[in-house]
Amino acid sequence: MVIDWSQKNGDTTSSDRPIVPAATYVRMSTDHQKYSTDNQIAVIHRYAEKNGFEIAQSYADEGKSGLRLVGRDALQSLLSDVEEGRANYRAILVYDVSRWGRFQDPDEAAEIELRCKRQGILVHYCAEQFENDGSIGSSIIKTVKRAMAGEYSRELSVKVFNGQANLIRLGYRQGGAPGFGLRRQLIDQNGNPKGELTRGEHKSIATDRVILVSGPEEEVRVVTRIYDLFNKGRNEAEIAAALNAEGILTDWGRPWSRGTVHQVLINEKYVGNNVWGRTSFKLKQTHIRNPEGEWVRADGAFTGIVPIEIFERAGEIIAARAERLSDDAMLEKLAKVLEKQGYLSGLVIDEMEDCPSSSSYSHRFGSLLRAYALVGFVPDHDYRYLEINRALRRMHLDLLGTVIRGLQSSGGAVSQDVGTDLLTINQEFTASVVIVRCLLTSAGSLRWKVRLDTVLKPDVTVVVRMGPGNLEPYDYYLLPLLDMHQAVLRLCEFNGLSFDAYRCESLSRFYAMAARRSFMEVA
Repeated sequence: MVIDWSQKNGDTTSSDRPIVPAATYVRMSTDHQKYSTDNQIAVIHRYAEKNGFEIAQSYADEGKSGLRLVGRDALQSLLSDVEEGRANYRAILVYDVSRWGRFQDPDEAAEIELRCKRQGILVHYCAEQFENDGSIGSSIIKTVKRAMAGEYSRELSVKVFNGQANLIRLGYRQGGAPGFGLRRQLIDQNGNPKGELTRGEHKSIATDRVILVSGPEEEVRVVTRIYDLFNKGRNEAEIAAALNAEGILTDWGRPWSRGTVHQVLINEKYVGNNVWGRTSFKLKQTHIRNPEGEWVRADGAFTGIVPIEIFERAGEIIAARAERLSDDAMLEKLAKVLEKQGYLSGLVIDEMEDCPSSSSYSHRFGSLLRAYALVGFVPDHDYRYLEINRALRRMHLDLLGTVIRGLQSSGGAVSQDVGTDLLTINQEFTASVVIVRCLLTSAGSLRWKVRLDTVLKPDVTVVVRMGPGNLEPYDYYLLPLLDMHQAVLRLCEFNGLSFDAYRCESLSRFYAMAARRSFMEVA
């Protein structure tokens, strides 16, 4: 939202000092923060009156997350006005540093301010305790606050995920439409039913919960019929055609398709299992399809409407359908889908007749992305990091063996916990080995994000920073538990003398920690 105040306020000046035209930018992250923008504007106006600014234009992003620039129309409009010479102001007033955004890369917030400064428009942070005057002190504080803003979002994301995962394990539903034949039931904190939630309705009391229950009897009969027909040899397209011929619509009021029938046949909620986390979009970075081992689940959480043996029989038919095809035959069918549609996705694959399901491709080739690559399709999003992470996990096993041999060659006794890979050296201290992926920013700088193990708490964490391309180590850090006070470290190429004191070019220093000398040699 953009408001032009120039006509309303005029262009008056004070007799004792010139009035500087300024723009304001405010942002609130959710629609529930009813007074957030009002509070920001009140602080900004007091700052403007005190420091001789007149509000010429206002920009507001209401209910917008600060994790990305995408979707924040007001901020994009501000930057466009500034860079294209339409700005009728010489300063921008912002509540605090975090209003630009809680970006995971602090450089993104810095870039927004830099784009304004290049056009001669200075940014003032009205609620901060420092002057944004370009001094070393203000630059350091801004950098810290940008990093803190990003870390706040990351920590909040972790807390929200853990809270949602815990509710899933307790058998409560977390978002999403219930599906054909099912309904969302609202219950209180004691498990007593309070009513059925219709589409678009949400719980209003924090202690209330949502579970899935059987829907209308006629819908339950349709679901049962879908499984019965499929297990008797009818495929998804034939079942969809039969339902459409009878005028039966999906829960969204649409005709049935091969894909919608297929979803009914593979979704575990029909047997009462509560499954969540098949995909994730953490911190609004990238949509990823999670491995089945990372799904959060509670089996038997709801009363199912399909017997488990019938559901498993349908799953066996789907799996066998793909097993009968060779790899080449499956890829040939996928290539035909790509040629016909022009792009690929799980939904597109599931909708195509005479083609294995997307889950079959994922199981056969390790991932959908791998199958895409084999037929020459490159998704719009860059998913290369998934392959990099897989390569680093394979590398971790070899590196761990190298570290153990290095410690032993120095005379150390090493034992390894098979479950956690925690190393115990000389029965005196513990260590873990962490390989960190190298990230390249848009400015060409190298970045690494290190997650320390806050559960095992090894005495020493051996951090292996990978180089550009993530093919070989860049350098190493030996981080002692006593000096580490954060769970996540964001590292640049150079991190200051106090931190880079832990840096080393090889692991020889670490191996030397396992060496032993006799008392006579020391004497």
